[in-house]
Amino acid sequence: MAEPRIFTSAEELHAGIGEPLGPSDWLTVDQKRIDLFADATGDHQWIHVDPARAASGPFGRTIAHGYLTLSLLPSLVPQVMRVEGMKMGLNYGVDKVRFPAPVPVDSRLRATAVITSVTEAAGGGVQVAATVTVEREGGDKPVCVAESLSRYYF
Repeated sequence: MAEPRIFTSAEELHAGIGEPLGPSDWLTVDQKRIDLFADATGDHQWIHVDPARAASGPFGRTIAHGYLTLSLLPSLVPQVMRVEGMKMGLNYGVDKVRFPAPVPVDSRLRATAVITSVTEAAGGGVQVAATVTVEREGGDKPVCVAESLSRYYF
């Protein structure tokens, strides 16, 4: 695994705008992970959890939920960028999430990120917007592109 880019101040975050970060390690999305996500969310649509039926469906096998792919960001992003030395950091949300391609079962995924903006946040912190792109090994399109918003207080 490549070492993540570590930021220790608001100034370093500002200086990192536009810098390509990553990629992360590969992460395999197996049927067990898909089934556990279905159980956690109550989304048991056959295209995700019924391998026999999905075999004759549009993708020839089950696919991961889009929101499962999105939920992997907290696992993947710290592998490409981390903020250290702050008093507090929090996930503020995501903007403009897209799932341009499916994630067939047993796909390997990894992420890259680019900080797109650093702005002042209430309470003396900074809000960092980073475009995170998740790719599938062998895929020709990303499987998820999201603008992740975080707030850091130094």
